[in-house]
Amino acid sequence: MKNCNMPPVMILCGGKGTRLRDVTELLPKPMVSIGEQPIVWHIMKTYASFGVRRFILCLGYKREAFVDYFMNYHLRTADATIKLGHEPEITFYGESDESDWEVTLAGTGLETMTGGRVFRASKYLKETDENFFLTYGDGVCDVDISALYQHHLNSDKLLTLTAVLPEARFGTMNLDGNTVTGFAEKQAQIEDYINGGFMVVRRPFLKKYLNGQEDQFLEREPMTRCAADGEMQVFKHDGFWQCMDNQREYNMLNALWEEGKAPWTKYWK
Repeated sequence: MKNCNMPPVMILCGGKGTRLRDVTELLPKPMVSIGEQPIVWHIMKTYASFGVRRFILCLGYKREAFVDYFMNYHLRTADATIKLGHEPEITFYGESDESDWEVTLAGTGLETMTGGRVFRASKYLKETDENFFLTYGDGVCDVDISALYQHHLNSDKLLTLTAVLPEARFGTMNLDGNTVTGFAEKQAQIEDYINGGFMVVRRPFLKKYLNGQEDQFLEREPMTRCAADGEMQVFKHDGFWQCMDNQREYNMLNALWEEGKAPWTKYWK
């Protein structure tokens, strides 16, 4: 399953997560935990299951939380002996599955929008990175990353989106003009696909559609122009996908994890 030639993944982690305010007053949303680890770690584990080893985190709001977490990662996850004194020493025991991860903590500005963050963080791509994965730091999915990447490589498009069917949050009204004729119960899913993140980008996209400005939203003018130019395609994923936008979704994801029923771990080893 793992592919040693996988490109890096860039993860958008700079937003404030205002719809999850009760939790994100203290932490940026990607650092909110599912179980004992932040949701961004769950996203990284999914990519790592397919051989991705380089991660570029686009930071902004409370970037120090990411710095603290990754600088102290081994102390958080492994047994260790610490020798105190003027010349302290730390001995770690055992290797973790994440020991070969390379994580770049890219400060992309406190108020920068998504397009600006991607542009600023792109300087950490290697010259040989003709493509890179791109996703958001607040959603988990059981998408087959290898199949997604191959689908992208088989096309000549600059951007591939993973299209997902989100859970419906509300029931719907049946209308005849302005007259309500009845109500439909909330369905398990809605029928219209949305962008679930888990994107693949060809490098020329950066120069062609991003202007480097702080206020540029990736999802507005850049994606609109890309689609109008016929340079965007989708990879349909009808499996599990869930973002963590509010307290209910936070509780649901943690319940799935605690019950050992977390679908996004499908490809984990």
